[in-house]
Amino acid sequence: MTRSSGVVRIAMWSGPRNISTALMRSFENRPDTAVLDEPFYAAYLQATGLDHPMRDDVIGAGETDPARVAATLLNDLPESASVVYQKHMTHHMLPAFPRDWLLGIVNCFLIRTPEDVVASYAAKRDEVTFDDLGFAQQADIFDAVAAHRGAAPPVIDSRDVLANPERTLRALCAACGIAFTDRMLHWPKGQRTSDGIWAAHWYGEVEKSEGFGPPRPPAGDLPTHLARLAEQARPIYERLYAVRLAG
Repeated sequence: MTRSSGVVRIAMWSGPRNISTALMRSFENRPDTAVLDEPFYAAYLQATGLDHPMRDDVIGAGETDPARVAATLLNDLPESASVVYQKHMTHHMLPAFPRDWLLGIVNCFLIRTPEDVVASYAAKRDEVTFDDLGFAQQADIFDAVAAHRGAAPPVIDSRDVLANPERTLRALCAACGIAFTDRMLHWPKGQRTSDGIWAAHWYGEVEKSEGFGPPRPPAGDLPTHLARLAEQARPIYERLYAVRLAG
């Protein structure tokens, strides 16, 4: 556990389409927690030139200097917040972006079966590349954090969260050094002022939610090019799954 000025800062690292926004809702419903939604997204788009949905809006609304973003992640927040939850996409953390700030916070990892990630992402975008899915970047960050800690950092699997939210979140909170509250199991429907501007494209389902739903059936057979992406990601997923918090 890492504290600064009495604040516990948690960075949750995942790829896209991985119940990451629902988990952010869960933490935001805690009375002691403030959340940050994908703070490196604008910097990532500016640096890569990639054409993502709402690209210009994301860049216009965000901070494009990664060093400035990193500095804000260690700043104090309102007095009411003793926990700061940062939702991060692993592919946003480009190799040239500063990483020293990771050493001052609690880093956790959210994983999901590659076939499910690929199927869900492909439903939102016409073209999918391996880099888009964030598996390789997640492994890189995980290894760096594990080397610094001398042990594997906390890992949770999205299916475990959906199958038994309380048990999995209790284990996660214990690993982060904070108390579990059952307020993490439910939240009000709707938008949040803390949501990134990209919510209009990506957050439709979670805005209708009031809690974690049951696990969905596994993805069916994928087209050949998508199946290859899932196969490429599977060794990374299985390595992190082997050290996940089982509750």
